[in-house]
Amino acid sequence: MDPTRPILDAVAGLALGLPVEVVERVAGVISACDPGEIRRRVADAVPHAHHRGLALRFVDGWLAGSPGVSPAEVAIALRTAAHLGRQRGREPSVEMAWTGPHVEAVPYRHTEQAILQVLDSARTRLLLVSYAVYAIGNVRDAVVRAARRRVEIGVVVETPDRIEGHGTYDTLGALGAEVAGCSMVYCWPIERRLRDDIGRPGSLHVKCAVADGRWLFLSSANLTEYAFTINMELGLLVTGGNLPGQVEAHFDRLIESGILVKA
Repeated sequence: MDPTRPILDAVAGLALGLPVEVVERVAGVISACDPGEIRRRVADAVPHAHHRGLALRFVDGWLAGSPGVSPAEVAIALRTAAHLGRQRGREPSVEMAWTGPHVEAVPYRHTEQAILQVLDSARTRLLLVSYAVYAIGNVRDAVVRAARRRVEIGVVVETPDRIEGHGTYDTLGALGAEVAGCSMVYCWPIERRLRDDIGRPGSLHVKCAVADGRWLFLSSANLTEYAFTINMELGLLVTGGNLPGQVEAHFDRLIESGILVKA
């Protein structure tokens, strides 16, 4: 067997498990210090506990299992893996998201699974938009988890307290006190909407979630139990590329221009 295979596998595993910038930071530490100092220096350089654990496990495995591979070689391998990760990040990955009858023809992500991936991926910014909000369960919990990670959260709803054809409905109440308390909640005021020939206003009918300008979930599904269980719903989960950032920036402009206002 190729003696470098174990360390190459370990490098690939670390690159998949850590953000690109953390992999680059670990590579920089490894290339800049004596072997006896590497473990301590890596621990100091990676503040996030989970990331630090992965990095130290990599260092321990390398030093114990592949001591013949030099720090310079490991650093080059890590930087190469990080570079490839950045290149992959520029190319969008698009997956189908689906709720409904199961068929074997094409692979897909379940609607709830796809939106939870976006919510749990957020590290700095999160935008959640939905027309109807009834029973969001796991989604509500994911938004609260994001808030605890100090993610900046924006939630856009049709109206705080009314959905056309449904009478009075407490949308903010459906979000839950924790979500409403940790988010900036916006709506599209009735008086600022386009209207048809007989004066009926348009609706905020968008359903999407965007995280860090990198992950985008776009779907027909509202934040309802039916949308996640028995409806037929179709959407897309987009990772990387320009589209998530474009959607995020578009909603930023809607807020800055006063089209969307605080609820």
